Amino acid sequence: MMIMTIAAKELRALFLSPMAWAILAVVQGIVAYFFLVLLDNFLQLQPRLAAVPDAPGISSIVVAPLFATVSVILLLIVPLLTMRLISEERRNKTLSLLISAPVSISDIVIGKFIGVMAFLLLLLALICLMPLSLLFGTSIDMGLFLAGLIALTLLLASFTAVGLYMSTLTRQPIVAAVSTFGILLLLWILDIANATGSNPTILSYLSIMNHYQNLLQGIFSSSDIIYYLLFITVFLVLSIRRLDAERLPH
Repeated sequence: MMIMTIAAKELRALFLSPMAWAILAVVQGIVAYFFLVLLDNFLQLQPRLAAVPDAPGISSIVVAPLFATVSVILLLIVPLLTMRLISEERRNKTLSLLISAPVSISDIVIGKFIGVMAFLLLLLALICLMPLSLLFGTSIDMGLFLAGLIALTLLLASFTAVGLYMSTLTRQPIVAAVSTFGILLLLWILDIANATGSNPTILSYLSIMNHYQNLLQGIFSSSDIIYYLLFITVFLVLSIRRLDAERLPH
């Protein structure tokens, strides 16, 4: 299947790049630091929490905040992974060869999307080993953990879809990265604007982080899932249409 062939090629190209290995190492180091800080805070609070009825457990104090921190870190990292997907092909003048090959534009876009997501899911799996290590000494709320994992996966897919689309618009990877970060930051700021009470209904639904926070708190709503699926689909379709326009004769 051409989609998986393109995805495998993209994933292989990532692992041949020193930047991908640097991202794996740096992200793991930063997340491990925050994990230890959160765990230390929990241990200091534990004597006081023992006297509080229905006190929050380690999942609420360590796991959920860790996933929230990871989302901020990956907001900065994902644009670096997606910036070269199409823009580098255009800069190296291989894009015309790619879109003229006997493969559909949809296969190209979805294949590249899956390739980056495979790398991000590997990164996410390594991150998840940290909260799961708590099982050796205590129990965690697996429902809250799985809700956070699903939320983070959907958030990463959304980041990747935006980054892929922005990469189709330019030949400069840095421009694609900065543009992706700008759009994602805008969608993040919408949640801050919503908190001020300015048109809360519209801004609340448009905010990518508002839906993430709901899932992170274990509030599993179909509207949040539908939002992310629509968000991802829209940007993938935009990417396909953008490349389709280049394939059509002028």
